Amino acid sequence: MSVKPIRLFGDPVLRMTAQPVTTFDLELRNLVRDLTETMQAAPGAGLAAPQIGVSLRVFTYFVEGELGHLINPDLTLSEEEQDGPEGCLSLPGLMYDCVRAYGVVAKGFNMYGDPVTIEGTQRLARCIQHETDHLDGVIFIDRLDAEQRKAALRAIREAEWANGDAPRVKLSPHDTLGRAL
Repeated sequence: MSVKPIRLFGDPVLRMTAQPVTTFDLELRNLVRDLTETMQAAPGAGLAAPQIGVSLRVFTYFVEGELGHLINPDLTLSEEEQDGPEGCLSLPGLMYDCVRAYGVVAKGFNMYGDPVTIEGTQRLARCIQHETDHLDGVIFIDRLDAEQRKAALRAIREAEWANGDAPRVKLSPHDTLGRAL
């Protein structure tokens, strides 16, 4: 296990829809451990497999002392919303207010293939939604209102880590419950 480089905005893997995990083996357990170590070293609240270049539906999280992971997540979102600051390890140094569902019920599997259900509100709900978006090729700036998204894209173009390519926006395939993206 080791800390892996985190892919930055502009890397094509961040815009791909990740493939479902079908084999729960030692390789998958090593991936979960690599994700966990990389997330904690960054440090971050969550990290999805595409952020280290692996296009599989896996993410880890560390929120309010709770460390975990979820494989092949399926989310049910609350109708109640929250609005608050959000950042991303693939967009270093950038943070913008983003509207998310206040609560989430996430069903999926652990690294051994056992069914798992995670229920969370506020920060945990935000993290689970953010990381699941990564698995669908969606980055949190895609969810910002037009004015904030324009500011974010400008900041990305001016960032030292940016490669100069024009940023691309992708809409989430998840039900937005009538909320604008």
